[in-house]
Amino acid sequence: MRIVAGRHRGRAIAAPEGLQVRPTADRARQAVFDVLAHGPEIAGVLTAARVLDAFAGTGAMGLEALSRGAERVWFMEKDPAAVAAIRANAAKLGEGKSCTVLRADAVKPPAAELPVSLAFLDPPYGENLAAEALEALAAKGWLAPGAIIVVEHDAEDEVVPPHDFHPVDARRYGRARFLFLRYQAPGGD
Repeated sequence: MRIVAGRHRGRAIAAPEGLQVRPTADRARQAVFDVLAHGPEIAGVLTAARVLDAFAGTGAMGLEALSRGAERVWFMEKDPAAVAAIRANAAKLGEGKSCTVLRADAVKPPAAELPVSLAFLDPPYGENLAAEALEALAAKGWLAPGAIIVVEHDAEDEVVPPHDFHPVDARRYGRARFLFLRYQAPGGD
């Protein structure tokens, strides 16, 4: 697995052994970042972004965001082997100072240090965790008003976002489906 574009283009990143982590394929990752760079209503969201990579696995989405101009990334992952892989990948790319790796469950997250403008959620397929995680992350201050959230899920699973999350795009790449949402904080305009 490699970083697809940006200043770390072509650099390899490692995944932990076993089936606990299901990394987003390079081609799908490229397509998602193309939408983030050029899609209606969301183009330019990466520039100097603060990013959350929840259910982070290898950290590929967050590291890709850093490579393409994001300012800072928080990785949230509960599997210890995946946490170690994320730390190793960030260090290998020289991005340790731009990253915070949290061993935490995105469904029961800690309070946010700062709200993010872009978040990636890649919960385990078939477990229906996306909506619950979105609500929990919003409640703990992780999402800035207007934040863009990209939820990856199995094409067979239906994700019904909570009422404060509004779909702006959806794409399918093989088995994976990506739902692009905008967070409208309660009481916001």
